[in-house]
Amino acid sequence: MTLKELAKVHVDSWRTTYKGIIPEEFLTNLSYKQRTELWIKNIRKTDNFVILAENTEGEIIGFADCWKRETNTMPDSGDLTSIYILKEYQGIGLGKELLRSIFLRFNSLGYQKIFVNVLEDNKTRYFYEYYGAHLCKSVQIKIGGKVLNELIYEWDSIDEVLARLTKTNW
Repeated sequence: MTLKELAKVHVDSWRTTYKGIIPEEFLTNLSYKQRTELWIKNIRKTDNFVILAENTEGEIIGFADCWKRETNTMPDSGDLTSIYILKEYQGIGLGKELLRSIFLRFNSLGYQKIFVNVLEDNKTRYFYEYYGAHLCKSVQIKIGGKVLNELIYEWDSIDEVLARLTKTNW
């Protein structure tokens, strides 16, 4: 894995996922170089866990990562910080597999509660809801000069999520 590949998936996924949600100028100005630098910092975090999805040619086509945000003061909890998949690989079960891998990690750490932040207009929130996340609060954030609603979801039972991931098809 190169961090440049990871950064490319990150930027390209943002451009398709957030089209019509985040201002176009902001998305256009996203930089592979800046995201590579971000990932250099992220990888250095000792509690960061990243899982990759690759195609048959060994190219990174998606990823998920997690750690405990500094703002998360809840004991025995963690944060799903991202799941991004290139548009052409969405809808074939990769998100479910990435989510399963992240929740297996949370389980191994003994966490009880998991949080995820998602923009209100991002359809991924329905994916999280399907796997048992419930809305606990909404905050306003600003991206690219636009005020957006960010929803904070919570899972109360890692075992229930893993059971649901085992027996369902998204």
